[in-house]
Amino acid sequence: MAGKLRIDTELCSACKLCKSVCIRDNIGIDEFAYELESNCFDCGHCMAICPQGAITLLKYENQFDRIEEYDSRQIPVDYGDLLQLLKQRRSVRWFKKKKIDEETFNILFEGAYYSPSAQNEQDVEFVVLDEKLDEFMDLVYDIIKVEENEFFRIKEFGDYLKDNSSKKYHPLLWEGKQLILTFATDKTSAVIANTRLELLAYSLGLGGFYSLFILKADEINHDKLMEFFPNIDKSKHMYSSFIIGYPKKRFRRTVPHDEIKVSYQ
Repeated sequence: MAGKLRIDTELCSACKLCKSVCIRDNIGIDEFAYELESNCFDCGHCMAICPQGAITLLKYENQFDRIEEYDSRQIPVDYGDLLQLLKQRRSVRWFKKKKIDEETFNILFEGAYYSPSAQNEQDVEFVVLDEKLDEFMDLVYDIIKVEENEFFRIKEFGDYLKDNSSKKYHPLLWEGKQLILTFATDKTSAVIANTRLELLAYSLGLGGFYSLFILKADEINHDKLMEFFPNIDKSKHMYSSFIIGYPKKRFRRTVPHDEIKVSYQ
């Protein structure tokens, strides 16, 4: 099996740091480091820790511009600032008419680019719905309407699609005009990636909220839903649905929450 690493033996000092962080036990040390059974899954720990810069992941040799030196003792955001961002985060359902442009979306997806994923699969995909949003929402209702007797919101959604002349807000989108859907084979990977994207959005003055009712479309009829996304592998599921935009209303203070339950065992 072909190796995954390029190790510059002239730079390598055999310090063993790469071996100490390899969770697959894929690195041996003699006069210099070397790869063993190619059990590597491209996590990059060895590359990130090497003091000599002797290790390169072959998979990413065309992305040298992504490599940045940093001092891990210098945390770029302090606890207080990050906590304050979390405190001020609120679900936003009222948006300005201005839409987010593609350049801004690409800035947001930088957060997902650096997001962790199960087994380092990195298979998270995003879809930004804009022009096809109404068409997609018609499909969503066609799938989830089987539960409209159980959930009044779904019934309200159906009534809105039939006649929205007397409705002030869309029952699922409110004033939202753009929607980010997150797909992956692993739910946790998708949720983490979208959460990072969401926090970056708030740092840019954007806002949004999650819709569990839209996610029901995947839960109820995954195959029918995926017909709308022919370019996405059918083994991936829609695990996050985030309506996003420029907030029209500004909140003034934090709101108390239920106490977090923590046990130490």
